[in-house]
Amino acid sequence: MDGAVSNAARVLLAVIPIVGIVMGSVVVFFWMLWTHKRKVLLIKNNLYEKLRFDLLNFSLLTGLLLAIVGITLTVFLIFTLGKSYGLLGGLIPLAIGTALLIYYAIQRPR
Repeated sequence: MDGAVSNAARVLLAVIPIVGIVMGSVVVFFWMLWTHKRKVLLIKNNLYEKLRFDLLNFSLLTGLLLAIVGITLTVFLIFTLGKSYGLLGGLIPLAIGTALLIYYAIQRPR
């Protein structure tokens, strides 16, 4: 062949992502179903304990991660792109991380 792609190969390349999406959806569906059934059984047996979400620790961890990623991206983008709109790719996570760290500092118990 002279480099032409056959129709069978094109069909196969079109079917692979569809099968992947369908299989991923099936896995997520059954995970959700089994998790729901597990919770229902735990509630019926009076063994279910609701998970507590610690917003302060979450805001501290997420704020630190976003601030560090934002600083790194901002410095990298300043050196590669200079002052342009691409710099927002580093400034946005930096601003969100800083806001979360400020929230943690304000809400932290003294």
